[in-house]
Amino acid sequence: IAVKDPTAVERANLLNMAKLSIKGLIESALSFGRTLDSDYPPLQQFFVVMEHCLKHGLKVRKSFLSYNKTIWGPLELVEKLYPEAEEIAASVRDLPGLKTPLGRARAWLRLALMQKKMADYLRCLIIQRDLLSEFYEYHALMMEEEGAVIVGLLVGLNVIDANLCVKGEDLDSQVGVIDFSVYLKSDDDIGGKERNVQIAAILDQKNYVEELNRQLNSTVSSLHARVDSLEKSNTKLIEELAIAKNNIIKLQEENHQLRSENTLILMKTQHHLEATKVDVEAELQTYKHSRQGLDEMYSEARRQLREEAQLRQDMENELVVQVSMKHEIELAMKLLEKDIHEKQDTLIGLRQQLDEVKAINMEMYQKLQVSEDAVKEKSEIISRLEDKTNEINATMKQLEQRLQQAEKAQMEAEAEDEKLKQEYVNKSESLQNEFSQKEKQLLQLETDLKIEKEWRQTLEDDLQKEKETVSHLRTETREIINLKKEFLKLQEKNKQLKRICEDQEAALQELASKLSESKLKIEDIKEANKALQGQVWLKDKEATHCKLCEKEFSLSKRKHHCRNCGEIFCNACSDNELPLPSSPKPVRVCDSCHAILIQRCSSNMP
Repeated sequence: IAVKDPTAVERANLLNMAKLSIKGLIESALSFGRTLDSDYPPLQQFFVVMEHCLKHGLKVRKSFLSYNKTIWGPLELVEKLYPEAEEIAASVRDLPGLKTPLGRARAWLRLALMQKKMADYLRCLIIQRDLLSEFYEYHALMMEEEGAVIVGLLVGLNVIDANLCVKGEDLDSQVGVIDFSVYLKSDDDIGGKERNVQIAAILDQKNYVEELNRQLNSTVSSLHARVDSLEKSNTKLIEELAIAKNNIIKLQEENHQLRSENTLILMKTQHHLEATKVDVEAELQTYKHSRQGLDEMYSEARRQLREEAQLRQDMENELVVQVSMKHEIELAMKLLEKDIHEKQDTLIGLRQQLDEVKAINMEMYQKLQVSEDAVKEKSEIISRLEDKTNEINATMKQLEQRLQQAEKAQMEAEAEDEKLKQEYVNKSESLQNEFSQKEKQLLQLETDLKIEKEWRQTLEDDLQKEKETVSHLRTETREIINLKKEFLKLQEKNKQLKRICEDQEAALQELASKLSESKLKIEDIKEANKALQGQVWLKDKEATHCKLCEKEFSLSKRKHHCRNCGEIFCNACSDNELPLPSSPKPVRVCDSCHAILIQRCSSNMP
């Protein structure tokens, strides 16, 4: 025969005792009421059993004075493993009446039960086997599978509400003895199983509804947080849009100023050109009148003037081309402004794109500055041309002396003209490249706007779906609450009907007893009537003597007549009197049939 391990037997016994104590506590709490006090006997037995389970397999620790063996050491570990247990540990340490670590452990267990987190705290302890090995032996209940089973059983205690006063209770000197008589079965327990099963099913439904409500509350709180964050982001984006609009208005004003400056510069250049032309023509006329002998020289000068005029026309044509390019750029800017105005309604919620638009505006502003620099360069070129015209006028006056210098100046002017043409070609190419880059940026902005529109639509769809789920869950909770109310009403009606049935059964029992008594009386009366059949009532005139004493009737001896047997007696012979509840005085009864006698007048009385 295999010998069992005594530690395994101890663990099994403690597990069975924990099962019995938890089951008995839940059943008694459901029948007594779910809020329990510290004086409730099953609750005290539960704490005693839990204390024995935690003490099983504890290591003995040496101290300065004696050996220490308490459960407060492993329970203190919960504070490090589970941050929510810090409040319990702090409150247990601050209790003034506790002096021993065992008392602190008992107070800790009571507070954990009131918080409905005893199972969570012990589960954290069981998981950390390495830390528990410092306090428990390897064969202890908390180190084996039985500890996990007990933790699972403790989850069922969340149904119970406990109001325990720990402050004034003497927890240090309590004696932990298990009362086994509480867990013995009786006939009443066997009969009440069906009722307990029904109550357990109702409690399961209640717990399920409470969990659903917790989940719904968590989802509703998360949705509220999302809505608040979206509202804040919308307000921020609206403010940024207002700032961007103000910046765009400022840029438009600057564009108008630049355009006006460009027009003024063009007008000034035209005036200068006209003045130079007039001066040249006047000087030519003077030269014709003054120097007729120098026709050939004048013809050469005229040829030079024509070439220079052609050069000026070429410059003017290039200026016109540049002006047309500016007009095209302005049209492009107008188109961009129109697109921006059309897309302002869809730019809500687009913080990053607003930053990109700001960057683009800055680039445009820089490009405008570049165009201003180009205009300044052109004005410098015009001033150079004016200087050249002045030089030509000076050469016309001194043609005879500086013909060779004029030819050299012409060659230098041609070289400069070629350089200017190349610069204008390069600038036009750079402007075209910038225009293509702007078109690409516009395409990118449009694609980003489309993507963000789709993202916003998906977010709105998700919000609507979540709102629908919240409304559906609210309707379900309302239906569950209505079902609870109907269930309570039906319970009250059932109790009332049970009371009415009990009252009716009692009334039926009373009626049955009265009917049985009345039946017995009727049978007695029937038997008396059968015995008196054949007898005839005597007439008052014929009855002159009493039937018993055979004396004549007189004023002192009055007649008493029996209804059943018909015999007549005197008042002296009919002395049998019985009390009746209906009459205040006793009634005279017949000797033969025990019926009530009727007093009649004698024959001598009228």
